[in-house]
Amino acid sequence: MQVAALTVLIASLLAVASAPAAEARVAVSFREDVFAAPRASSTAETVASGRAGRLVVVPGKSTRSGRGPLRRYYVEVEAGIRIDRRWFARRVHQILADRRSWGGTGRVSFQRVGLRRTAHFRVALVTPSTTDRLCYPYITGGIYSCANGGRAVLNLMRWRRGADAYRRNLRGYRIYLVNHEVGHLLGHVHRYCPRAGARAPVMMQQTKGVGSCRANPWPLGYERG
Repeated sequence: MQVAALTVLIASLLAVASAPAAEARVAVSFREDVFAAPRASSTAETVASGRAGRLVVVPGKSTRSGRGPLRRYYVEVEAGIRIDRRWFARRVHQILADRRSWGGTGRVSFQRVGLRRTAHFRVALVTPSTTDRLCYPYITGGIYSCANGGRAVLNLMRWRRGADAYRRNLRGYRIYLVNHEVGHLLGHVHRYCPRAGARAPVMMQQTKGVGSCRANPWPLGYERG
């Protein structure tokens, strides 16, 4: 009996000791899923060199997507941000090139370029403090993004964490973020929830909540005109 009791006690202690490790693995897995970009082949690919606040243009270009007047743009990432910059630039273009985005009606087309002098606007991923600087005089308080001075300024904190309206759907929130801020650069203004249960307009400030509407990352038909 004593041997059996001792065996049970040892098994219990081992189970307790192993529990935190299992929880830690779950936590790391969640953080990697939410925060990390796809694995890159080298550190040089994931961290832009230079001082904080410096914007680095992502090299490369895309083919033209959509029809209508062409809007060229380039993508910037703040130095020191750990992310696969090329992946981020591709993701931005995938969103804008999607038929559900602004170019789906044939009223505008997009092309990513690498030269500043050929671009109509910019899309930048920056830290909260740089967001506040680039968005001024708009008050972003380190927690919001903006469109200002021909630049869609995407707050890194939001890109990583999303917003309550999207819950755990980080991919959907990122689509919304790009479409909303680029929408401003195309001349679109804020909209509001039209009725309870309806999809929220993409130009609604969904980061602050969607009220009685449902979160929606794509421009609605009447928004695209």
